[in-house]
Amino acid sequence: MANIQRFHVSNRYCEVAIHNNVAYFAGQVPENSENGTAFEQTQDVLNLIDHLLAEIGSHKSQILSAQIFLADMQDYAEMNRAWDAWVDSSHPPCRACVEAKLALPKWKVEIVITAAVG
Repeated sequence: MANIQRFHVSNRYCEVAIHNNVAYFAGQVPENSENGTAFEQTQDVLNLIDHLLAEIGSHKSQILSAQIFLADMQDYAEMNRAWDAWVDSSHPPCRACVEAKLALPKWKVEIVITAAVG
């Protein structure tokens, strides 16, 4: 059986699963800024990612890829404003950004990352 670590497990999913020193994150959505702007929601999501990375012994410099989902591409510049202030520009990840209908109408952004651990 494969050695897989799971963090923050519920009946439906876990927030992070680690296998072979690679961490796979569930989509992270705003928790503290649900009624905020795209900039504020992106900052909130990136803060959640920072906390999860620290919990598993990783760092944003070790992010391999990011998938960003925006409810409205009109928010692309505001999301990038928060992203650019946060991302490790010396070690930026591969990234995709698409418009998608998110699970809750108040959410403007959801981010999924994959990161190296160790």
